[in-house]
Amino acid sequence: QVRLVESGGGPTQAGGSLRLSCKVSGYIDSNTCMGWFRQAPGKEREGVAVIYTSIYTSGGPTFYADSVRGRSTVSVDTTKDTLLLQMNNLKPEDTAMYFCVGRSGRCNVDPLSPRKYAYWGQGTQVTVSS
Repeated sequence: QVRLVESGGGPTQAGGSLRLSCKVSGYIDSNTCMGWFRQAPGKEREGVAVIYTSIYTSGGPTFYADSVRGRSTVSVDTTKDTLLLQMNNLKPEDTAMYFCVGRSGRCNVDPLSPRKYAYWGQGTQVTVSS
């Protein structure tokens, strides 16, 4: 059974940084697309960043939402079975519940569409004050 457990969220001020972690247990596929989505109150879920991993690589390719590109980095720590999201220069509009997601196969088809992901964590809240 696949389980995704997020951590690392919390309150911070604009301009600050956070690193979100997602501990992955269970087996999805030899080729896996993992990533992060977020949902703010009253808004739809939106893709933040995703990364392709396989038995041969854990370095990408990666896909980012325009709103976070240049400020965020998604990566995988294979030694710890953990997905990471480093976010810098945080803005109040980054405030949301952040979800870890996963699916089998590559990321190149609709990488930031929430409908494409079969596995979801429970989320970790990020709150950025101005």
